[in-house]
Order: sequence, then C-alpha cells, then structure tokens
Amino acid sequence: MSALRHPARPPIGRDTRLCMSLSARPSNFGSRFHNSLYDQLGLDYVYKSFSTKDLPGAIGGIRALGIRGCAISMPFKEAVIPLLDGLEGSARAIDSVNTIVNDDGRLTGYNTDYSAVRALLAQAGIGRDTRFILRGSGGMAKAVAAALRDEGVERGLIVARNADAGPALAATYGYDWAADLPDIADTPPLLINVTPIGMAGGDEDALPFPEAMVAAADIAFDVVAFPVETRFLALAQGLGKRRITGAEVAVLQALEQFVLYTGVTPDAGQVRIAAEAARAA
Repeated sequence: MSALRHPARPPIGRDTRLCMSLSARPSNFGSRFHNSLYDQLGLDYVYKSFSTKDLPGAIGGIRALGIRGCAISMPFKEAVIPLLDGLEGSARAIDSVNTIVNDDGRLTGYNTDYSAVRALLAQAGIGRDTRFILRGSGGMAKAVAAALRDEGVERGLIVARNADAGPALAATYGYDWAADLPDIADTPPLLINVTPIGMAGGDEDALPFPEAMVAAADIAFDVVAFPVETRFLALAQGLGKRRITGAEVAVLQALEQFVLYTGVTPDAGQVRIAAEAARAA
C-alpha cells in the first residue's frame, strides 16, 4: 500500500494498535521515528520502548495483549528465538531476530538489520575485493557478517574475545577469527564496529580501533547509533575517511519494521521528517 494523505492521527482509544521495543538500554529513536510517521500518516498506532528482566514474560505479553510489533535489541536478539512461533528470511538464516510481528497471536521473527546493512554496503561499493575487520560477535555481528558474505566479500577477520561466539561466527560465514586486533600494518580498507564501544550510557570516549588503524583504513562503519556521531565516526571524518553510520542503519531497519507493522510505505520526505524527529535531543 502506498503512502496516502490521511487525516490527523485519531486520539488513543480502544482500537489503537500498540507497537514497542525491548532493549537493555532503551532509547527514544524508535518511539520518535514510528510515532512521527503515525502522526504524518494519520494512523491509529502508538509506539513505546521498554526494557525487561523477564524476556519470556514480555514476549507472552506481546502475544496475550495483541501488541502488533516489537523491535528487539541487545541482548535479546538470540534469546528471543525459542519464544517465537516462526522465523522468516534472514532471521532464520542467521539465527538472530530484531523484529517481531504479531499476526493474531502468532509471533514471527524477522531481521531488518540484515537488509539495512546489505543495502548500505552495496551503496558504498563494498564487494568481493574489500577486506575488513569486524569487531564483535553478537546478534548484530551476525547480521553484518551475513550481509558482507551475501555482497560477495571474500576476505575478512572477526575480532572477538569470546572464544566460543567469535570462532563460530567466523566459521559460519567463511572468515578468519582472532581474539585481538592485528598489527597496524595489517589494517584492511574497511573497519566495522559491532560492539557497544562508544555507545551513549557507556564509555563514549572509547575507540573500537586505535587511531593509527583508522588512519590506515579507507572506510569506517559503526553500528552504534547513539550518539549519532561516535568518537570512531568523528575521527574517521576528521581523517577524510568514508563512513557508514549506525544512524543510517537505524533508519533503514526501522522503516522496514514500520512497513511490516502497518502495511503502509511512507515516502522519502516523510521518512526524512521522522528520522530528524528521532535524532532530536
């Protein structure tokens, strides 16, 4: 269904549909992005972010209360899988979920991170001959590694201190693994941070890669979306490097979630307004 002009969003009532997110560190991004689009399109939906220490209870609540959709963030992307009724597409392929859609009590997991990352890699011209270092081994790292593989990237290094998850991730996607970063002389063109290093609420001044390694690379990709300008991205900008930002990933994956939840595809101008609202202080 294409985006059409709608009347103002109806007042919240018994027919209002609820969408939500679950994260260890809830942010305002999803709430502001989705609610902005509901306002612009006049949709009878509302979106709210939550955290939980009871994941089975939260997922049961989604099913029991008819909550239409739920975004899933760290650290729940893999733990949520046994609680769902099925997986679609890339979520099944990479065993990681960032989106739940509730169809009359049947909960299906999707992974819109994967499609967002793959689109951005293609846009940046990253392909077969681009070597990379990916730092991290969690659910988002799976989405990024799968996107790299499916864009034809043949050579890369997964750096993760988790001696179980790191080698397993590398083996699954055909890349090498190391517990620590290599020497500066071995810096590849593409550096990817898929850890919480630099995230708001943590050590925002930390760098996932040494300054000399960033200087030696060509492209910096940080999946951290908050703050929008991480120290890693700011350093890369100052050094004249190309960048792929977590904010770009956040917008593309949230847009796909919005379409899954509502069946409505907003136009580019509406998405731009929603993205600006989501990034507001």
